Amino acid sequence: MIETTLLRHERHLKNLALLLGVASTVAIVQNWYPLNLFLSLPFCLIWLGMGWLHSERQLKWINILFAAFYVYGIGRYLVVGA
Repeated sequence: MIETTLLRHERHLKNLALLLGVASTVAIVQNWYPLNLFLSLPFCLIWLGMGWLHSERQLKWINILFAAFYVYGIGRYLVVGA
């Protein structure tokens, strides 16, 4: 079920990931912390799904690692604050 949804919406998800990536980069350059974390996590999750969809092991594991970093950063921001 998830695979068919990913396949059906692959083009839209990749376009959304591109927009999130550009927005995250702008947030980093402008030092808009923690906006870059909140934009980067969905970017990683989309590419994680694409890695699973196309059996790209390296892409899958890199995005799992980065998603964990973003979840840690968001959690730390919510607990500790700015």
